[in-house]
Amino acid sequence: MSTQVVLNLPDDTYERVTQFAAYAQRNVSEIVIDALTSMLPSLDTLAQLRNIANLSDREVLALTELRMAPEADHRLSELLDRQQAGELTDLEGAELAALMRTYEIGLLRQSQALAEAVHRGLIPPLQS
Repeated sequence: MSTQVVLNLPDDTYERVTQFAAYAQRNVSEIVIDALTSMLPSLDTLAQLRNIANLSDREVLALTELRMAPEADHRLSELLDRQQAGELTDLEGAELAALMRTYEIGLLRQSQALAEAVHRGLIPPLQS
C-alpha cells in the first residue's frame, strides 16, 4: 500500500535526484523514497519514544544519561571536521549521515526522558 504525496523540490535538488536516478537506472520516486526512508526513524524507534512514559523511574533516569558510544562519537567528530574542511568523500558522507541519524535519535530519546523525569519530579527542570 502507498500514499501519493506531491512535493516541491528546489531545482538543484531535483537535478541531483534525476541525474542520480539516471545513473543508477532507477525511478526518481524510488530515489526519493530511499532517501526519506534512510533519514527517518523506524516505526519501532518512534514507538520506543512514545513508550518512555511507561518506563520505570530508574529506566527513565538511565535514559537521561544516554550518550553515544565513544568510538562512534570520535568518528562523528572526525567526519564533521572533514566535512567542514571540504574533504569528505561520498562514502564518508553516507557514514556521516548514518552517524548523525544515530546521534539525533539518541538526542530524541534523551530529551524525551528528561521531559518525563521532570514531569515525574525525579529531577528539577533544566535552567537556561
